[in-house]
Amino acid sequence: MLDYDFDDDDTTSGGHLMLRQQRQTLYYLRLIEHELPKLVAYRKPFVAPEKSPLIVRALEYGGEDHPATSKRVVVVAVDELPLTDKDSVHKFKLLAGARWSLKPPTNSGVSELAPWGNGFVKISCEDFLHPAQNLKWISDTLDRLIREANNKKDTFKDIPQDVRHIYSVARKSKAGEHLRGRVHARPSIRDFPQEWLPDRNTNAPRM
Repeated sequence: MLDYDFDDDDTTSGGHLMLRQQRQTLYYLRLIEHELPKLVAYRKPFVAPEKSPLIVRALEYGGEDHPATSKRVVVVAVDELPLTDKDSVHKFKLLAGARWSLKPPTNSGVSELAPWGNGFVKISCEDFLHPAQNLKWISDTLDRLIREANNKKDTFKDIPQDVRHIYSVARKSKAGEHLRGRVHARPSIRDFPQEWLPDRNTNAPRM
């Protein structure tokens, strides 16, 4: 016979599942008690990383698979790049082309109140399957731009900076930025005189 009578000498299937979970829990508790203390030999002091000029932006969809999750966007200020002189800065902006803008790009993590200096460069990539591959391509591209900008064979001094892409974006926004040359010259909170602000230590005069 393939079956036998149940003599109340065993637990149910649910009981076996509960026992298996308890055994698994005990297994990890033994690891915590006996194996984790051995990791003290590999402990190293924490060293805070140096400030990185690169700002990396990624997209997540709550753990769900999506083609955009592999995309990486890097924004960096031109003033924080290892460029040798003004000619290198000018050449770098020429090589960057439409990737360069004076204002920090939207959703870049850079406040518009921060010093603009020589502007910002935004590079994105989503050609590869894995995010690390896209980020590596951006890093290699940025290194090539810096290396070529520091090359003194030709500085391109006689070539002006092309800002047509900036005016095109301003025109499409339909906010009036492109009128009368107000791109990057329109008054904002950045132009408010700091000496006009009331002193916090004294009470402001009443009107």
